[in-house]
Amino acid sequence: MELQDEVRASLLRGLKLEDLRPEQLQPETRLFGPQGVGLDSIDALELVTILKRDFKIDIQQLDRKVVEKAFQTFGSLVEFVRGAPKTRA
Repeated sequence: MELQDEVRASLLRGLKLEDLRPEQLQPETRLFGPQGVGLDSIDALELVTILKRDFKIDIQQLDRKVVEKAFQTFGSLVEFVRGAPKTRA
């Protein structure tokens, strides 16, 4: 399975986005706000948990601006997951 598909599946499952079809999550799809998926601050906390659980990424150790950029679109999140340092546990 490609990384993009793994991230997509984790988001749909972890954020319980039942009314969103997988093909609606394209690289340019915004994650937060009304022009995109519509995630909010509670979803952001859950996204942090998903990244740690499914991809071994601890964003608390990373620069805030890097994380903000990563959370902009689905594509930026996939690229973040691809390049982010992984934790050991």
